[in-house]
Amino acid sequence: MLEGNAAVEAATEGELRLLDPEIRRSPELVGALLHPDFYEFGASGRIWDRASIVAWLAAENEPGARPSTTSHMKGVQLAPDLVHLTFDTDNNGRRAHRSSLWRLTEQGWLLYFHQGTLYDSDAA
Repeated sequence: MLEGNAAVEAATEGELRLLDPEIRRSPELVGALLHPDFYEFGASGRIWDRASIVAWLAAENEPGARPSTTSHMKGVQLAPDLVHLTFDTDNNGRRAHRSSLWRLTEQGWLLYFHQGTLYDSDAA
């Protein structure tokens, strides 16, 4: 991460909030972090829009769920209103490389696009 870059720090904070099981269970809290035009190419191969990911996260995250382990998070500010984050997650052995684009809006930094790609730890 770029030291002292407020935009990258804000996007990173938002991303970490979205990885928190408590946040993921709440449609209101997740929705507050997603851009109205959000979409995702999921690690499953599915394409998600804002409404479908909010509903799925609320249904899939059980109280007390263990958060994914996050590593190698890096960010770069591509434009005054755009930050790109990359990181890896490990959810009980299901590993994915992840890429997110965060856009600055009147509501603050919101996740605009996300992609997850599964990988085998031996190939990484």
